[in-house]
Amino acid sequence: MTDARVHPATADALSSSSAATSTKDSGEYPVPPNPLPAKPVPPPATYVVQIPREQILRYPPPENARKFEALTRRGKSGRSCCRRCCCFTISALALLVIAAAISAGVLYLVFRFKLPKYAVSSLAIKGMNLTTAAPISPEFDVTVRAENPNGKVGIYYLQGSEINVFYEDVKLSNGVWPAFYQPKKNVTEMRPALTGSGVILGGTVKESLRNQQSQGNIPFVVRAKVPVKIKVGSVKTWKITVKAKCDVAVDGLSDKARIVSNDCDYSVRLW
Repeated sequence: MTDARVHPATADALSSSSAATSTKDSGEYPVPPNPLPAKPVPPPATYVVQIPREQILRYPPPENARKFEALTRRGKSGRSCCRRCCCFTISALALLVIAAAISAGVLYLVFRFKLPKYAVSSLAIKGMNLTTAAPISPEFDVTVRAENPNGKVGIYYLQGSEINVFYEDVKLSNGVWPAFYQPKKNVTEMRPALTGSGVILGGTVKESLRNQQSQGNIPFVVRAKVPVKIKVGSVKTWKITVKAKCDVAVDGLSDKARIVSNDCDYSVRLW
């Protein structure tokens, strides 16, 4: 009598073989499984790596220790040289200032040095045409009175001077101070010729000049900058700069103009 029971494994194998046979018979193949997705590539970025403070190197490695010491000594020596140069320069300037102050004090105490005095005694004007629109060439014949009130000091007026005449902020003419020697207790009058060319007067400046001319009071400014040397006995000082500023008002714009007011300030620069 034959056993009709079938083992489960045999049944599964039979079903698989039958399914494969049916698939082959139908002409279809099994679909392979989908591959796993690839891992995404992270975008490029900057990463900050933090190192514990106790692991930071405070000293150079042994192979660079000698080089580090040499560079350190070189930097210290360079800084010390700079300090010495700065100290020397400051000391030299301080000594010069002290020497100049002492010299000025000696001049004042021993010789009772007094500043020279300056004044504008006459001012003749030519070429100040206010009716033309073209540039003008004004001329100023200035008479300057220079007084040396010192009894033991002479003054050498050197080359390299300049004199300028202004109306408000407009420079009208310029010239030079003559070079000469002024002895003690002396008064000298000089007549430097001051000329200008290509001077353009704006409408506002012309209107102001006309109004002041009708009033008989036209203000000008005369500025002088003159290098001098002081002579004490047989000794001459270094070059000293004398600056003078005179506010001069005249009654007209002609060569017959008269001075109605005159005020001069002057100063001396020792170096």
